[in-house]
Amino acid sequence: MWIFGRKGASGYSACSTAEEVARGIDGSGLTAIVTGASSGIGTETTRVLASCGVHVIMAVRNLESGKKVKETIIKEIRDAKIDVMELDLGSFASVRKFASEYKSLDLPLNLLINNAGVMAPPFMLSQDKIELQFATNHLGHFLLTNLLLDNMKKTAHESQIEGRIVNVSSEGHRYVYREGIRFDKINDSSSYTSIFAYGQSKLANILHANELARRFKEEGVEITANSLHPGAIATNLLRHHGILEGVVNWVGKYFLKNIPQGAATTCYAALHPQVKGVTGNYFADSNISTQSSLSLDAELAKKLWDFSLDLTEPKC
Repeated sequence: MWIFGRKGASGYSACSTAEEVARGIDGSGLTAIVTGASSGIGTETTRVLASCGVHVIMAVRNLESGKKVKETIIKEIRDAKIDVMELDLGSFASVRKFASEYKSLDLPLNLLINNAGVMAPPFMLSQDKIELQFATNHLGHFLLTNLLLDNMKKTAHESQIEGRIVNVSSEGHRYVYREGIRFDKINDSSSYTSIFAYGQSKLANILHANELARRFKEEGVEITANSLHPGAIATNLLRHHGILEGVVNWVGKYFLKNIPQGAATTCYAALHPQVKGVTGNYFADSNISTQSSLSLDAELAKKLWDFSLDLTEPKC
């Protein structure tokens, strides 16, 4: 168990913090986008990447919150390079606007960290009339990644530096509907179970990363794609479950990771030289970990890719 701090093959454990795994790494010249950067592990990921010299673009739903986080980080890290841009992953229009604005800045893109997410809300639809967790946690990131791929490929080619895509998933990917991805019942409110729907979206994060990795290998592109479990962390993801959130926050003082520990695996997958060339893997506690049989299903990954393309294509 992580509370004993047993180190894995990487030399890190569940008790390692983001600062520890990134110590001594020079990220100068790299540019990263971090979604959901205004709170929780997204904020800590931003702070640690910036401390390594990475130019970080905070992609946030609330600009004011994002600007406050930026100000706080810059007070600590005077030379931090951070920009804040608006992104609502529950809206395809917002994702397209963000991608268009990013491209207009003519910035490179080395690291894409798909971190933002919602967890187990009551059944509701996104702005595009798709179940909110699947829309926000998977489809928004799927569309964002596709819109920025040409930029990442160009950056990797011109800089000769490997690009990295990191999808923040969860051990929740193991707790899903029987069929894994309910392609025909994405919007079925009558059989909706919030935890299974969350697991479905997190399974989709892994399948997305695995399919990206397969495609990059096939194309010979110097970009890797991996997914990860940050750990059990007391963050605001449980805001839709007031009583449960209170219990988790109380118990979590003794049994859960703190936010610096929770951001460690993200920073490891994004920056660490040990991960160079490693792709299509699932990480936990800053080590390669095992994933469910469903998440390793290559045909399911391809089917999800086609399904996601269809849902995110502009409708006439």
